[in-house]
Amino acid sequence: MTQRMPLADSLHVLKSLREDADVVVATMGAAREWMKLGMHRLDFIYAPSAMGEAPLVGLGIALAQPWRRVFVCNGDGCLLMNLGCLVSITAAAPVNYTLLLFDNAVYEVTGGQATAADARVRRGGAVDYCNIARGCGFETVHDFSQLEVWQTHARRVLCERGPRFIRLAVEPVPGGEVPRSPGPPPARARDFAAALALPQPPTSPHSG
Repeated sequence: MTQRMPLADSLHVLKSLREDADVVVATMGAAREWMKLGMHRLDFIYAPSAMGEAPLVGLGIALAQPWRRVFVCNGDGCLLMNLGCLVSITAAAPVNYTLLLFDNAVYEVTGGQATAADARVRRGGAVDYCNIARGCGFETVHDFSQLEVWQTHARRVLCERGPRFIRLAVEPVPGGEVPRSPGPPPARARDFAAALALPQPPTSPHSG
C-alpha cells in the first residue's frame, strides 16, 4: 500500500517556510485545509473553482511579478482536468514558480471516487505524475510520501531553480467537503489585486 502523509501536516510545512511576499494559490481540498492554518493577504483561495485552472492562474502571477515566489496547491483530480497546463508552465519557464500536487488518488469532495490515474482502476499501476512532469519539461521534480522526509527537504527544494513540480502523496480527508469561499469573490479579487500592487522590494532574490 502506498505510504501517504496527512494533508494538513503537509500544508503546514509550506506554511512554515512561506515568506511575506510569497503568493499561495490553493484550490479544492488543499484550499479548505490551507484556510484553517490562517489567511494571508497574498493567499488566493480559488473557491468556487474551475477545476484545473489554478496552475495557470499562478503562472500568470509568476510571470507578471517575477520577484515573488508563487506556490500553487493543486489536487490530482484538478491536474487530470487540465494536464495541458504543464507544457504551458514549462514553455514560459518562470523560475519563481512551484506547482505542488497533493495526490490522494480520489475525487475527495464528491465522495472519494478513485481517479482514473489510481492503481485500483488501472492494469498497469498508478500513473506516475512525476514522469509526466519531466516529459512536459520540468527539470526540477520531487516526490514525497513521508512527512518527515518532506519536512527535512522542503526548504532546499523550494529554493531550487523553477519551475518546480513537487508531488506530495497525501491521505484523503474523511468527509472532506468542497471549500467554502472566504468571502464575496469581487471583494476578494480587489483585495488580492491591492496586495499584489505593493511596491517591488529593492532586491528580488527569486527572479533569477
